[in-house]
Amino acid sequence: MRGGTVKTHNTWRGVIAYTSKKADRMNENRGRETFTLHEQTNGTSVLHAHTEIDDAPDVLRDVTASFETKTLNPIDGFSRLSVGGQFEGCGWFQFDETYARFSGINSTHGPNEAEIPLTSRTPWFGHHAIINDGFLGRLFPLGSKPGKVRLETAMMSSPDHRGATGPELFPLSFGLVYTGDEKVSVGAGTFEARKFQIVDTAEGLPEEHPPYEMWCSNDEQGFFLQGGVGGYMETWYELVSLEKL
Repeated sequence: MRGGTVKTHNTWRGVIAYTSKKADRMNENRGRETFTLHEQTNGTSVLHAHTEIDDAPDVLRDVTASFETKTLNPIDGFSRLSVGGQFEGCGWFQFDETYARFSGINSTHGPNEAEIPLTSRTPWFGHHAIINDGFLGRLFPLGSKPGKVRLETAMMSSPDHRGATGPELFPLSFGLVYTGDEKVSVGAGTFEARKFQIVDTAEGLPEEHPPYEMWCSNDEQGFFLQGGVGGYMETWYELVSLEKL
């Protein structure tokens, strides 16, 4: 188009605050996450996320990941992280109809390549960005009734609850429960929301993930609004800023 532009994507930018819910640290800041989501008209979304966890050993993580907007099926991704001020690893992920692939390096195993055969597309790639957890709500289309689905052979970049190891290709199956709708107010505003729980992680992780519930915006994007992890973690996440660019 001469003399103008043709935009082929929508872009959102946001910030998620990490706070503690432990009795001796109630509401104390413990980290933050900034993200940018590009939703392209070809049906692909690209997410950039930067995470900082201040609790020792502190974690810095940068993720780029693309996925099919409607299905969440991952296409590819990259993750790099430092733990305790030291390089922990980096790696590239790729997913198609028949394989999940990884190529990278980490401080524990050194150079590492992996290829996991698949009988169906990977349903979701968990790279430990909290905003990405919220997108799981898209597995219940708008208008769905509360219920439960199970994700078989999702892929994680680390089995650690903080995502503070790796990266590597780690298969995991778990359940997602949609419990109902609520209105919630967070730093980014007041939203109509849907509430979800991530359950049944004991079968895949070395240590079962503590109870995890989250609220996501009741719209096509399903942005993570707020959520908490119980058990020994006692942490809270809240969307404090969101803008469409």
